[in-house]
Amino acid sequence: MFEWVSDNRATIAAVVIIVLAVMFVYSIVVGRRQAYYRSKDDIFGDPVRTRGGWYWSMCGISALLLVWFYFSWGTGRAYFPEAANEMCQIAKLEEAVSPIKAALPIGSRYYKSTLLVSRNSEQLNVLEQQLPTDAYTVAEQTELLDLIGQTRALIENSSNPANVNPSAEAELRALAERIDGLGSTLAQGSDGMEPTAEALAQPKWGTTFVEIPILPITSKGVMFDNVSVEAAEIASAFLKIRNKIPENDALIADIKTRLAALKDVNENGDFDEAQAEARNDYHKSLDRIFKRLDDGTIFPAETLAGVNTAIAGLDAARDDAKGSLGLVDALFFPGPGVVKSKTQCTEQGSARWLPKPTDVVGTFGTLANPDLENGGGYRGEVLLWWDWRPVGELAGLLVPEFVADLWPGEYASHNADGTITPQFKDKLLAFAQGDANLGHIPVLDGHIWDSLYRVLVALALGILVGVPLGLFMGVSRFFKSFFDPLIELYRPVPPLAWAPLILTIFGIQDDGKIFLLFMVAFAIMVISARTGASGTQLSKIRASHTLGSTNRQIMWNVILPNALPEILTGIRIAIGVCWGTLVAAEMLAGTTGIGFIENIARTVSDYELIWVTILIMGILGFLFDLIMRWVIAKTIPWRGQG
Repeated sequence: MFEWVSDNRATIAAVVIIVLAVMFVYSIVVGRRQAYYRSKDDIFGDPVRTRGGWYWSMCGISALLLVWFYFSWGTGRAYFPEAANEMCQIAKLEEAVSPIKAALPIGSRYYKSTLLVSRNSEQLNVLEQQLPTDAYTVAEQTELLDLIGQTRALIENSSNPANVNPSAEAELRALAERIDGLGSTLAQGSDGMEPTAEALAQPKWGTTFVEIPILPITSKGVMFDNVSVEAAEIASAFLKIRNKIPENDALIADIKTRLAALKDVNENGDFDEAQAEARNDYHKSLDRIFKRLDDGTIFPAETLAGVNTAIAGLDAARDDAKGSLGLVDALFFPGPGVVKSKTQCTEQGSARWLPKPTDVVGTFGTLANPDLENGGGYRGEVLLWWDWRPVGELAGLLVPEFVADLWPGEYASHNADGTITPQFKDKLLAFAQGDANLGHIPVLDGHIWDSLYRVLVALALGILVGVPLGLFMGVSRFFKSFFDPLIELYRPVPPLAWAPLILTIFGIQDDGKIFLLFMVAFAIMVISARTGASGTQLSKIRASHTLGSTNRQIMWNVILPNALPEILTGIRIAIGVCWGTLVAAEMLAGTTGIGFIENIARTVSDYELIWVTILIMGILGFLFDLIMRWVIAKTIPWRGQG
C-alpha cells in the first residue's frame, strides 16, 4: 500500500491541490458572508470578536499549502509529470553547447578572445610600469621592455583578421554549419522517435534518490537527447581549434629563447635576496602572460561571428521545439528550471531547497515507521514509539544514590564462606541505581520523546523554582534586591552563548541540555511571576488585611491569582524559547532528538529531512501552545472580561 502511494504521489498531489483550491474559495465566501452578518454587532477591540473564525483558519492553511505546492514544483509535477524529464533533455543540450557559449557573446557578453586581449594587454601595461629598475641593469631593462613589446605583437597578430589561420577558419565555418543542422533537426520535430524500454522502466520523478529520470521518456525528450549528443561532439571539436598563424612563429621562438636566457641569469647570477626575489617574480609574471598567448586561443572577432550566429539560431530552434513546454515551464516551474550536472538532472530555484509536500510526507512516513530492520526510524532510533523498560530503571531516576549512603547502617560484607547477605542499605542502593527487579512497563521512546522529555523536565524545574522566587521578589524587598542583579546578569545573555560552556561541563548527555533549558525557563518564569505579583492592586491587598487575612492567605488567595495570567503567559513563552534552544543544543552536541536529526540532514544537504524536522518542531510547538490556551481558558476565564 505504502509503495503504491509513493509511486502515485503526483496523482495524489493533483487531487489534494484541487481540494485545497476549493477550500480556499469556500472559506473566503463563508468568511465574507459571516463578516456581513456580524458587521452591525461587532465592536472593534472586543476580545470576544476574535473567537471562532474557523473559515479564516481554513483560508490561511489552504493558501499556505497552495503556495508551498507551487514554489516546490509540486503543482508542476502533479499536472505535468513528464515535463521535468523533457526539461532535463533540454538541459543536456544546454550543457553540451555551454563550452561554445562560454567563448561567445551570446553566453558571456564578450568574446573570450576579447577578454583575453583585454586582460593580457592590461597586465602587460602594469608590468611595463612596475619594472624593478633597481634589480635589473640598463641593458636588461631594455631587453625586458622589448620582450613586452613583442608579446603585445603576438596579441595584435592574433587579433588581425588578415592573419587568421585558414584551417581554423574553415573548421569554424564547418562547425557553424553543423550547429545550423542541429537547429534543422529540432525544427523537423520528434515524429517517429520513441523512448527505450530502459528509459520507460526508470522510477517516476521524485520517488527515489535520483531526483529526475535522466533518460528521455517522451518523443520530444528523445529528440533533444539525440541533438545534445551531437552538440557535445561539436563542442569538443570547437575547443580543439587553435589560431596558430605563421606571423607569430618567429616571435614565439624568439621570446622563448630570450626568456630562457633571462631565467638562466636569475638562477646563476650573484644577487642579494631582495634583488633575486624581485627578478624571479617579474620573470614569472611575464612568462605567465606569454604562455597564455602561446596556445593560439585568440581569434579575430569576425572569425567567430558565424558560430555566434549559429548558436543564436540553435537557441531559437530550441525554444520553438519546446512548444507548450515553454509555457508550462514559465507558469508552473518558477526559477531557473532544470540543470544537467555530470550524471544527473537537478531542480533549481525554490524547488531546490523547498521539497514538495508529498515528498515531505513520504520522508516523515519512513521516519515514523518503528520497524528499524526495514529502514524505519533514523540512525537506529525510532521517531516516536513505545518500549518496555524496567520499572527499577525508571524509579532509579527519581532516587539519588546518596539516599542509600545516608541511611543508617553499613553496606554488606562478604562472609567467611564467600557468600554475601544483602542488607536493607544494599537493596536501597540497588533501587537507586536502577538494579531492582520490579517488572517492566511500556514507556515512550524515540527522537521526538527525547526532545519532549528534555523540554518538559527543564520547564517543570523552571516553574517549580522560578514561580515561587518571582512571587517573593514581587512582595519582598530582600528577595528583589538580592536576586534581581543575579538574574538580570545572566538573563540577557543568549542561551546559545551558554551552550558551549554547559555542554563542556556536563557532556552530551541529557543533564547538560536540561540544565541549559532550565536556565532559560527559570529566568522567564521569575520575571513573569515577579511582574504579576508586583502588579497586584494595592486596594485588594489592603482590603484583605482589613478582613484579617494572614500573609500566607494574601499570597495564596490574592497575589497568586493576580499573577496567574502573567505566569501562564510566561509558561507559553518559556515553552517556545526552550524548544528553540533545545534544538540548537541538540545540533551542537547530541546523538538523539529532533535537533540531532536536522544537524545530520544539514551536513548532507538533505532538504526533505530538514523540512520534516522543521515541521515536526512547528507542529509540536503549536500543540504545546494549544494546550496552554486551554489551560489559560480553564484557569483564568475572567481574563479580558473586566
